[in-house]
Amino acid sequence: MSWEEVLIGDNCQVLSAKRIFAKDYVASGIPFYRSKEIIYKAFNQFENDEVFIKEERFNEIKNKFGAPKRGDVLISSVGNRSGISYWVKEEYDFYFKDGNLIWFRNFNDKMSSKYLVYFLNSELGQAKINNMFIGAAQKALTIEGVKRIKLSLPPSKTQKRIADILSSYDELIENNLKRIKLLEKAAQNIYKEWFVNMRFPGHENTPIDQETGLPEGWKECLLNEYIDFKEGPGLRNWQYRTEGIPFLNIRMMKSGDLNFSSVKFLEINEVEKKYNHFLLKEYDHIISTSGTLGKVVTIRKSHLPLCLNTSIIRLRPIRDEVGKWYIKRKVSCSNFLNEMKSFATGSAQLNFGPKHLNMMKIIVPSKFIGLEFEKLTNPIELKILSLLDYNQKLKKARDILLPRFMNQTIEV
Repeated sequence: MSWEEVLIGDNCQVLSAKRIFAKDYVASGIPFYRSKEIIYKAFNQFENDEVFIKEERFNEIKNKFGAPKRGDVLISSVGNRSGISYWVKEEYDFYFKDGNLIWFRNFNDKMSSKYLVYFLNSELGQAKINNMFIGAAQKALTIEGVKRIKLSLPPSKTQKRIADILSSYDELIENNLKRIKLLEKAAQNIYKEWFVNMRFPGHENTPIDQETGLPEGWKECLLNEYIDFKEGPGLRNWQYRTEGIPFLNIRMMKSGDLNFSSVKFLEINEVEKKYNHFLLKEYDHIISTSGTLGKVVTIRKSHLPLCLNTSIIRLRPIRDEVGKWYIKRKVSCSNFLNEMKSFATGSAQLNFGPKHLNMMKIIVPSKFIGLEFEKLTNPIELKILSLLDYNQKLKKARDILLPRFMNQTIEV
């Protein structure tokens, strides 16, 4: 059977949501997703910072208007990141912001909702979406515009086969993310047990220094005595290039990794002359210091070469007592984030800088305990980095296949 040219609106219901107002937000309840959360979920970068509505309010809306369920599709419809689609796979309930997202549901037998998502996220699908944008200052998608998007639809069996192949990559990526989360928790728990609860190996037989209140051989010092840190330069738009040495942007930092999809570059000669000392190294840790404080990423070999930028601080160990994994776990704990917030300035947007780090202190263990911590956590941390690299390879392979399926250059 041949592929058939169809309109999206002829094969599913396309609609918006029941309006929810800010006064409906509560501290806990049913998750309420805006376009930001859906975009993060589409890229497996969800950071669990959603707001909520009351369960009673959700049930009232659900019973009258319905709510997204597994197999439905949501697409971001307003702003610079419009046109990103997400296939709903949660088994739990949530609701979403009207106006920011368009909802596809009640698909007929001709169109697979999962195939539709892969089409919309392909180069071909994105080109179709771009033709439907309205607005100059802020681009947007309309329900009527989305309904008119045409696509070549293969037979149902072919749709399923394509979706299954691409889903196998996504499932591997998701499973790796779950493994990473467990490994992160394990490493953070060791840090907490040793350096917060003070139940490090041999703690039972280690006397407490009466003057410092710390185990003998331990001390409290200024952070800058044990950690080398540097903030990036303030780069300007006129310096940006389409090739050369990539440089960091705070928006690239997502869920413990870097997303290079919108990266900008500096001229190689300019970096060598002016910014060579801002080039990052493998196992450097970077932390966001403006807007959303405290996002942490460990630099991998696959990220390099890469230049530091403003609003991001790079951290490296100076002495053995405080190694690279101690630093990562120190800056990843909630106590450190709270301390950052206490030092930060600004009301509309929090800002934190090296001057604040110069005032912060750190508990320094004995050299033996510091080295033992590095030895114990090193395999865990390296496995995390390995899985992150593997996920990047899976994404690259999937993204190579996707357009080839959609333009029929690969037979299924």
